[in-house]
Amino acid sequence: MAYNSLGIHVNRRERKMSGMMHLLLLCLSLGTISVVQCGDPTIFFEWNVSHGTLSPLGSPQQVILINGQFPGPNINSTTNNNVVVNVFNNLDEPFLLTWSGIQQRKNSWQDGTLGTMCPIPAGTNFTYHFQVKDQIGSFIYYPTTAMHRAGGAFGSLRVNSRPLIPVPYDTPEDDYTVLIGDWYKKSHIALKQQLDSGRTLARPDGVLINGKDAKGDGKDEPLFTMKAGKTYKFRICNIGVKSSLNFRIQEHWMMLVEMEGSHTVQNTYQSLDVHLGQCMAVLVTADQTPKDYYMVASTRFTKTVLTGKGILRYENGKGPADSELPEAPEGWTWSLNQFRSFRWNLSSSAARPNPQGSYHYGRINITNTMKLVNAATQVDGKLRYSINGVSHVDPETPLKLAEYFGVGDKVFKTGSIKDDPPADVDTKAVILPNVVNQNHRDFVEIIFENHEKSLQTWHVSGYAVFAVAIEPGTWTPEKRKNYNLLDAVSRHTIQVYPNSWAAIMTAFDNPGMWNIRSENPERRYLGQQLYVTIPNTARSIRDEYNMPDSALLCGIVKDLPRPPPYGKLDVERTSLKCGRPSVRHRPAPTMARLHPSGLQHRPRLLSLPCESAKFQFSCEINFKQDRSRQKTGIRQTRRGGKVIGVAAGVRTVANGGTSAL
Repeated sequence: MAYNSLGIHVNRRERKMSGMMHLLLLCLSLGTISVVQCGDPTIFFEWNVSHGTLSPLGSPQQVILINGQFPGPNINSTTNNNVVVNVFNNLDEPFLLTWSGIQQRKNSWQDGTLGTMCPIPAGTNFTYHFQVKDQIGSFIYYPTTAMHRAGGAFGSLRVNSRPLIPVPYDTPEDDYTVLIGDWYKKSHIALKQQLDSGRTLARPDGVLINGKDAKGDGKDEPLFTMKAGKTYKFRICNIGVKSSLNFRIQEHWMMLVEMEGSHTVQNTYQSLDVHLGQCMAVLVTADQTPKDYYMVASTRFTKTVLTGKGILRYENGKGPADSELPEAPEGWTWSLNQFRSFRWNLSSSAARPNPQGSYHYGRINITNTMKLVNAATQVDGKLRYSINGVSHVDPETPLKLAEYFGVGDKVFKTGSIKDDPPADVDTKAVILPNVVNQNHRDFVEIIFENHEKSLQTWHVSGYAVFAVAIEPGTWTPEKRKNYNLLDAVSRHTIQVYPNSWAAIMTAFDNPGMWNIRSENPERRYLGQQLYVTIPNTARSIRDEYNMPDSALLCGIVKDLPRPPPYGKLDVERTSLKCGRPSVRHRPAPTMARLHPSGLQHRPRLLSLPCESAKFQFSCEINFKQDRSRQKTGIRQTRRGGKVIGVAAGVRTVANGGTSAL
């Protein structure tokens, strides 16, 4: 039997099905896009990734460009948009991008890590398809292969609120992205070779703001302009390699309004510590004398302070920026206290109309506690970084593909680390794929404990997590009394100060293979990461999408036949009866119209997109095998004489469960 990507067994006897059903099944068979909701707009990008020569710190060096840009293009999206990015890899080695902070609901296939996807081979292309489902906020994208992040190919990814969802501040005059990060004059190839030889990277050579560092000679062009009296939104993200940075603007206060997808309590700050991989959005009012001002980013917790500058100019302003820069704070205690001032705005809506505070995470019982301790160790005379004594290595076959194809036991073993680290965690490590198994919908507490003298920043993919505590010392269960169980910010990163610990909480409600990693590319490359597998034990596409037909295959699964996908339906044994399509000059009808409240079962309308040269529409199937007899309804929507949408519903009319189209 042959199945398409959505599990439909196509039988020859079904050729007599109506043209409408043929159209629907054709759509369902095109499983390359698996995350799109009916009626949600799609935005398209075509990116060419290539090497180029620029002089970010004054001397020519090799960088990685996207469409000739450094940093890369901005993705400007809105909640629930479908994002399609066709990436052409013109480098001479494999390449992969991750969309840091985008939760990829039910869709770890598009997360862009080497544990979930095969990298894009040199000279080829791959098209990402994902949805910014139920999210708002400021995020970034960057490479996860080799040390490419140290060469460029990073950029901003915005998710704006939908027009009908109010934001807790007035619409700003403009919306600016500020990408700050430390930078090396050596190429990413040379940095990788240094790490491969077993040596750590030296301190960076400078700090860039949007790929530049103002010289201060009066000839610098402004990065941004402001009109006197107007208020602007600045999205500040640290896309660097090694350093936490403090960001400030001469003579201007910043009101924090959003952090990694959450609206925050609107406190004002003179400066903000932004750690690796983190993003914050602030409002700045142009209320000073019209002239130039410096935006400043400087390294934190380093013996030698590196500083980068950028010009912020008032329209019709007169006068250069003052050469005296505002000072940065000192010590990590100041930074810790600032973290404690960050609070979730409980009354504001985020991606949905309900207030953020309606989710009472502090009242949920903890199912499991994971304690993760990072360490720098030597293995065979070379530097490695580890978690609980295991230094991760990416196998040739991505972990998710191995699991999906049923050959996971040939690639990795779960349980390589325990929830509690061993006594020799700081001195010994083994190199192997680091995979932890967790149960679907468990509510977990993760403790990051840092015994080192350097600050750590962690990222959790696939989820938003509640950063409930950071404290010095070591963690014990008694420390839970100090947790913020009311208004901790929901985000995807957390920093851990030297000889300190941090605690996060989240519900593992998103099946897939998800990466927990250091946001320091050196530490990630040398093993400080792990994967959490949340198995789709029900094999249901209600919980996880099937592997897209467009997925790249590599390693031991490259030539294997595709396994039967989730939610397999044999149309030979299922009766489908289709009515005439409805013709409307408006968006596709909702399920409420298709299925009146009088029905015993009201299945959800999901979706999968289908594209052609002339039209585009979406639909999705979610089946539960049983012996019940079912009725199917389909409604087609046209605009300008072209098909733009198809919706379908199924209800059970005999015993058994309900299936939904």
